[in-house]
Amino acid sequence: MAESSTSAKATDKEQGATLNSPMVGAIRQTKEKDPPRYGAQYRQGALWKGGNGALPPQWFQSKTSDDEIQYQDNTLVMVSWNRPLPGVRLDNAGQLVPGCEWHISPLGRSYFVDHNTRTTSWKKSAPERPPASLTPECIIVGHSKFIWNLVCFGTGCNIMSASRYDSIRQWTRDGEPVGKPWVSDGGAVCSIAISPDESMVVSGSSDSRLRLWNMKMGSMVGDPWEGHDSAALSLNWSPNAQEIASGSEDGTIRRWNPGTGRQIALPIETGHGVVHAVRYSPQGDKFISSGADKVIRVWSMGGELLMEIEGHDARVVSLCWSKDGAHIFSASFDNTIRKWRLIDGKELVVFRGHTGAVVSLCLSPDEGHLVSTSLDCSVRIWDLRTNHAVGNPLLHDDEVWVVDISPDGKSIVSGALDAKIYVWSMEAALNNAGNDHCADESNTKPGAKLRGHPVRPRDAVCQ
Repeated sequence: MAESSTSAKATDKEQGATLNSPMVGAIRQTKEKDPPRYGAQYRQGALWKGGNGALPPQWFQSKTSDDEIQYQDNTLVMVSWNRPLPGVRLDNAGQLVPGCEWHISPLGRSYFVDHNTRTTSWKKSAPERPPASLTPECIIVGHSKFIWNLVCFGTGCNIMSASRYDSIRQWTRDGEPVGKPWVSDGGAVCSIAISPDESMVVSGSSDSRLRLWNMKMGSMVGDPWEGHDSAALSLNWSPNAQEIASGSEDGTIRRWNPGTGRQIALPIETGHGVVHAVRYSPQGDKFISSGADKVIRVWSMGGELLMEIEGHDARVVSLCWSKDGAHIFSASFDNTIRKWRLIDGKELVVFRGHTGAVVSLCLSPDEGHLVSTSLDCSVRIWDLRTNHAVGNPLLHDDEVWVVDISPDGKSIVSGALDAKIYVWSMEAALNNAGNDHCADESNTKPGAKLRGHPVRPRDAVCQ
């Protein structure tokens, strides 16, 4: 919601009148014990210290593309593409718990409104869990901020995870930490990728640089790689391990020699605005990318644009290939997943069921199922023979940003905004087994296992 010129240019006299208004009398407070009551109204021109010319406390802004500025709350990790104002509902509701909205209080804090219960809270309410919802086998707690990226690898299904504000960490399938956290000086770790031989890890940070890590030693190799002008949001190793592709907020794809850390070709100006995903084909003869402009692009290994695929109604943030390279799957902020035929770019299937933006997806090793995560706080499994969802959604207590499947196909691993990693049994999920009670997270600790009691299988629910 755009800031009004009246409030933006308020005189001292006007500001005093606003502050003396009974409607915004709470601004005189120096602290808030409780969020404003349900139904409370505040003027759009209400001011906090510094006036409407300044962002509210705990908020910062960053440029996401040539024509987009993103505003983010550091405390609750909420995002808006409109300048936040007190008492004003912000846009992009697909990122919020369904049925809730959020506001800025007179002191600049963010609070949630739940119209179902007619209550307000400083924290997002957890989504309702059906009685038969599946309990994760394990909840891993260790990161301090939300999980940007994770990868399953190895015969034992170890997990490598990257968090926004602290580090890269490694875990066993049972949630036990492996070694010490890897800490760099590059700020937020936005993306990670493991080499095909699982000996090296490459990471992209908010300082725009890439870093190479020795998996066994847990230490950085050489100096950071420089080239991007903004954070690398996506990384991928070529199947032959000879190069790494990085997609960035600066709108470019850059390709690197992992042995030298140098670029092997000129940057590709993608036209995406922001590059959210880049993936080599399994055959290593081409790669695909997607971003803020809703378009999927197919590139030759020489960097030539081969095809543009259109059909999504919002930014496309995750991509994966079928093993034979004949099909592409894409996930979008339009709440859908789509399957495309590579030879002609034809849309074959639209998967609908998520009620929020779909932000991550992957194929099972046998390619029988597709797994997706969404900002609607759920993980969904799709049967690729029927193109329908299998069973009930797997539920987190917060927005789920990333998912992967273990190499043996036995586990689904998902990471969320609340900094928790859930490990699910694929077999239990496919059998629609569940637990008639929610996980007791009060006893959760790093590596804590949650063993549920299965209930009888239920008929699959397809939406």
